[in-house]
Amino acid sequence: MTCTDRKDGWGESDSVGFLDTGRFFVPDREEQIAAVCALVPPPADSPAHVVELCCGEGLLAGALLARFPEIVVHGYDGSTVMLERARSALAVHGERFDARLFDLADRSWRQFPWPVHAVVSSLAVHHLDGAGKRELFADVARALAPGGALVLADLVEPATAEARALAAAAWDAAVRRRSLELAGDLAAYEDFQRQRWNLFAETEPDPVDHPSPLFDQLRWLAEAGLAGVDVFWMKAGHAIYGGRKPAAPF
Repeated sequence: MTCTDRKDGWGESDSVGFLDTGRFFVPDREEQIAAVCALVPPPADSPAHVVELCCGEGLLAGALLARFPEIVVHGYDGSTVMLERARSALAVHGERFDARLFDLADRSWRQFPWPVHAVVSSLAVHHLDGAGKRELFADVARALAPGGALVLADLVEPATAEARALAAAAWDAAVRRRSLELAGDLAAYEDFQRQRWNLFAETEPDPVDHPSPLFDQLRWLAEAGLAGVDVFWMKAGHAIYGGRKPAAPF
């Protein structure tokens, strides 16, 4: 299924496909996971609650659980296939991983019965339009405990045609390299091209992906009241960015 075939948005067939192709299609996936983990502040209390939006098969959640033995990760996802895979992969952590079905755009899940130490997400927020992102950032900022962090790894819209072309070329090169390194052939890269997965190389709007310019998102994060807002990593139109809720005064 190509990006342009997804008339009704992301479905379970897309989730199944991404379980097989994600390791090839995400540039420097391991480096991105390590960076997100490094940006989550060490918890002062135990248990500390971390929310992952669209946890997928549990790769980021697993890395966080291994790094911070005092946290509980609440993995939210809209796919039952992904949640089943995550539960299976993270069963070794017992009740420290809590899987929940949700709709990212629905605001009803954005209130929590415990202090939220961090909210993280990888390749999910770009499914919201600009207004949806701005609303999400404000809701998450309100939910974070003082000193809590919001860390996003996501697609961002290049500001110019030249930057978009560079992002497209860099993404192609990254997938080609990973195809050779991880599988020893170009089959995954050819699949990436066949599916027209590189949205920066496309001229028609996609019904699923709505990346926003990085500058706008940093402004919305600051507007939501987060401090230390910054971009921490960027490659091939993928960026890691976020901020922290100011600590409560003494």
